[in-house]
Amino acid sequence: MHEAPGAAAHPRLQHHFDNLEQQKESSTLGMWTFLVTEIMFFGGLFLLYTVYRVQYPEAFAEASRQLDIPLGLLNTVVLIGSSLTMALGVHTAALGKKRATATWLLATVVLGTIFLGVKVVEYQHKFEHHLVPGPHFAPEHIPVEQRRAAEIYFSLYFAMTGLHATHMIIGIPILLVLAFLAQRGAYSRSYYTPVELFGLYWHFIDIIWIFLFPLLYLIDPSVSRH
Repeated sequence: MHEAPGAAAHPRLQHHFDNLEQQKESSTLGMWTFLVTEIMFFGGLFLLYTVYRVQYPEAFAEASRQLDIPLGLLNTVVLIGSSLTMALGVHTAALGKKRATATWLLATVVLGTIFLGVKVVEYQHKFEHHLVPGPHFAPEHIPVEQRRAAEIYFSLYFAMTGLHATHMIIGIPILLVLAFLAQRGAYSRSYYTPVELFGLYWHFIDIIWIFLFPLLYLIDPSVSRH
């Protein structure tokens, strides 16, 4: 296999690539392919949500009233902040600053952990107020005639936010590994592909939440007052 002069000497160059640029292009294509499949995955849930929201607008609005908007807004701010720290991590990795890269990646871990902690609190509230779909679903503040549709809403709520949280739970250990490797000097101006590609994944998670927050938390309450 032909190798570009000097490129094979880089310890991060895999044997089946000619040079780091080719390796990066291949890795980037793989990540974007993965993200497209994720968009299709979440897209099915968004489509299902849309169908049921059009069918039961009043019940969805009433069910949405049971969510804690301040906590949802807090999580939105936290996740946007984590997007910033992730971007700074990619930037410092590109400059070969190992300590700064590790610091920003760990900051992203902290913000991601805060997000998950707030979500745990929200889930706990749902259990306490019998808003979890199933045999014990008995929302006190939703009219009886709307409870069946409200249960569909909360099924979608837990499916969509749960899937989103699962992506974060998977991502945080990867961030810790990236931070550890950054501290050990694994990345440089010529090679920081893992940090850059994981940044795409993390920004994708953030974008999904930007859609979830208004769709689940900010349904116009006037809809339910006809």
